[in-house]
Amino acid sequence: MSSSVANVAGRLESVIGAAHVGGEATQCEKYAIDGVIPAAVAMAASAEEVAEVVRFAAREKLALVPCGRCTKLGIGMPPARYDFALDVTGLKQIAYYDPADLTLSVDAGMGLGQLAEVLGEQKQFVPLTVPFFDECTVGGAVASGISSMLRHFYGTARDFLLGTEFVNGAGTLTKSGGRVVKNVTGYDLHKLLIGSLGTLAVITRLNFRTFPSPQGYGHLVAVFSDVDAIVQFRNMVAKSPLAPDSFEILGPEAARYLAEFKEDRSSPLPSWYAAGLWHVCVSFEGTEAVLRRYSTDLARFAQQSGAANFEFLDGPRSEALGGALRELLNLLVCSGPAVSIFKISSLPAFPADVVRLRELAERLSIPCVIFASASGPLYFAAQPPVLDGNAIGAMAQLASGVFEYATAHRGQASILFCPAELKRVVNVWGPERKDGELMRRVKKAFDPENVFAPGRFLAGI
Repeated sequence: MSSSVANVAGRLESVIGAAHVGGEATQCEKYAIDGVIPAAVAMAASAEEVAEVVRFAAREKLALVPCGRCTKLGIGMPPARYDFALDVTGLKQIAYYDPADLTLSVDAGMGLGQLAEVLGEQKQFVPLTVPFFDECTVGGAVASGISSMLRHFYGTARDFLLGTEFVNGAGTLTKSGGRVVKNVTGYDLHKLLIGSLGTLAVITRLNFRTFPSPQGYGHLVAVFSDVDAIVQFRNMVAKSPLAPDSFEILGPEAARYLAEFKEDRSSPLPSWYAAGLWHVCVSFEGTEAVLRRYSTDLARFAQQSGAANFEFLDGPRSEALGGALRELLNLLVCSGPAVSIFKISSLPAFPADVVRLRELAERLSIPCVIFASASGPLYFAAQPPVLDGNAIGAMAQLASGVFEYATAHRGQASILFCPAELKRVVNVWGPERKDGELMRRVKKAFDPENVFAPGRFLAGI
């Protein structure tokens, strides 16, 4: 161990006090990234303490990774250096909330589920319905860039994140954007932090636009025998006046996972499930009259596009399906030691030749799962039954094919989750991007001393 990283815990104690520093091996293992374990954990209780810790790291040439509840630390490449973790879950207050103005300012370490409960008391919500919902923090949901199930109607975090407060690589408390919907001055620097995995700054507070909770909601589940019919159904809905909240497309294997996602595994599978077929789940909201209009039009579109069957769900059944759809990615991450999940952004978001991905996996004898949102992204999960050298070699071949597939569809692909063994032979971000140099310049501007998670993100950032 070099002198610069010796006794990190002891030196951190002089900055924020012994009560806010952990150095025990079992404690540090919780924050491991692909087998890389930090030497210490700094648990900041305020934005000022975050700034103190970052200044210490910059001064001592140490590398840190901002962490919340660690549900998405597996995203990205292993950090090139990782001296200590900076846990921000101590920042968990609502600093400002005006229900009448539909604006909210919340600390990054607050739990997403806890925030939902507070907003629910005012019949409002923030459309960050992301996987690991009950376990993750608000800041982690934004920094990870994981898509919300409601992005089809409400957009991504870019559309309702009004501003942030963050600490840059020099340890300076910084603000971008504001606390109201209309901001007319300055640059939207805070939007660069979305999906940055903590490589640019430590997010300490986020300002959101909130939305009224719907008066009512429902789901249509339609079953199709082939992808062409789904594409036709999607196009009919897109050209209509309808604006559904979500439009989720599930391959046969994904539908099975969803159907089996319930507390009582011994109970019958839900009536909407049809084994071996593609499923489309469309959610919608509004008054009773609006819900009736959705039901009438969606039923007509499903019939005209050749759906084998369809069913409408409301109340608890609709809510249960929505929760299962939200957590599908989470279910797949936990489905085996070698599972690798690709995230593909392409034009169109759900290509008609999506079955080519299954053919790629079948040639390598790798089971797979496909699901997507009509507005993107497309997820492709490969599930080798065991984690060994043969599986890693086959997965490396599959990754090459997936990256080529995305490029052919004017898009990009990355491996969202996978074993650390695969990352030793494949860059999860795919081939070098054309904007790599620009991204390195952005990193240099935010983090000149390369303090934050070096090597974890695109272009070696």
